[in-house]
Amino acid sequence: MANSYLSHTQTNDSSNTKFTFSVWFKRSKLGNQCIYATQAGSEEGRIEFDSNNKLFWYKYNGSAFQWNLYTNREFRDVNAFYHLVLTYDSTQTTASDRLKMYVNGVQETSFQSGYENYPSQNANSEYFQAADALIGVNENTTQHFEGYMSHVAMSHGYAYGPTNFGETDSTSGIWKFKSPSGVTWGTQGYHLKFENSGNLGLDSSGQSNNFTTNGNLIQSKDTPSNSFCTLNPNLPIPSGFTITNGNLSFASNTTQWQGNVCSIAPTKGKWYYECQYTTGVGIKLDITRQKQDMRHMGTANQSYGAYNDVGYGYQLNNSGTDYYCNNDSCTTWNSSRGNSTKIYMVCIDLDNGKYWIGADGTWFNKTGTANPATGTDPVHDFSANLNGDPFFITLSAEHTGSTHHANFGSGYYGTTAVSTNSGNGYSDGNSEGKFSYQPPSGFYALNTKNYNTYG
Repeated sequence: MANSYLSHTQTNDSSNTKFTFSVWFKRSKLGNQCIYATQAGSEEGRIEFDSNNKLFWYKYNGSAFQWNLYTNREFRDVNAFYHLVLTYDSTQTTASDRLKMYVNGVQETSFQSGYENYPSQNANSEYFQAADALIGVNENTTQHFEGYMSHVAMSHGYAYGPTNFGETDSTSGIWKFKSPSGVTWGTQGYHLKFENSGNLGLDSSGQSNNFTTNGNLIQSKDTPSNSFCTLNPNLPIPSGFTITNGNLSFASNTTQWQGNVCSIAPTKGKWYYECQYTTGVGIKLDITRQKQDMRHMGTANQSYGAYNDVGYGYQLNNSGTDYYCNNDSCTTWNSSRGNSTKIYMVCIDLDNGKYWIGADGTWFNKTGTANPATGTDPVHDFSANLNGDPFFITLSAEHTGSTHHANFGSGYYGTTAVSTNSGNGYSDGNSEGKFSYQPPSGFYALNTKNYNTYG
């Protein structure tokens, strides 16, 4: 969150020559953001992204950098988790062994010229001083990290590699999360799992180095083991369109329709999501088929996902009238639903080419009785237009002041938790999602775990 961070007051260790920092993170916004910071007097340590989205790890003494690593690599993916491990061990004889950086289990070796400098042998790291350790913000409480973090771990006095915190999947070859193993935490070490929604700063290392939460930090189901669908700010964004709250809230600040495309584009499967209409005058909930290279995905196509021959959706406009839309045309549907706070429900069946829309627990009938579980009376039947290309979910808002919140199963509308939580279980036992309303049988939250199983 843009105003949230964690803090913990450390004690001074003037002879700290080893530590290991591990974190899993998924960015929501790009630009200057800080993962970790500490400062006592002129001694400052940071792990941060610069304006070019490169990672900078350093110690600064008020006038010069004492040591640093600054990557050539850019970290621009806002749709997946990265795993970062930083190992400081100044006892090593070889200078380049004193700082090691690993990304997704692989050591980073390409750094900016002039910004690959190592501490002297046996030098104190200065990362454990009589000062706050800050997670998600710098020492000036600016440059907040915007995104998701999981399993923040610090081993005080010990140097480890990435295999203590992650492992390679034997089937896919992808680097994945594992519970930290073989780790000695040290007196100032900590392990923040974020499993306790009422105490997100709880230290699970056994060292009782608990952190204080600041701002409106919230728990999410979006984790390294299961990444949920969000909006995708890496695609072109219309001027005046804003995406916040972990890329799940969206708002228009102009007189036009403005929208964005979601991060997971399925080619098959049955998917359910919700969207809360809160303020303003209009909302569009569309899907559109797009070639996998996305060459046509400009800002206009994101705002008008249903306005093509392979786009389908629903629109509530500024007059309070709703429509079902396809092929550059919208048909008047109902003039009584109005512009009021409601929770929309959407079901997309990409196995049979069908789309349903409803609100506040009731599915909208088109010609009969709508029931996604039985496949009856969809708003759109596009079974003739399935060819294996992905379908992109597009979410749009109309006119200044229109603010809405998507819930793909994370359990929040903006920063407000689902109140009824009836979608926490499925008829077949699947519980990978939290919704206000029970997803119909056979429909699932759109996340990587479900997509790998049902997509």
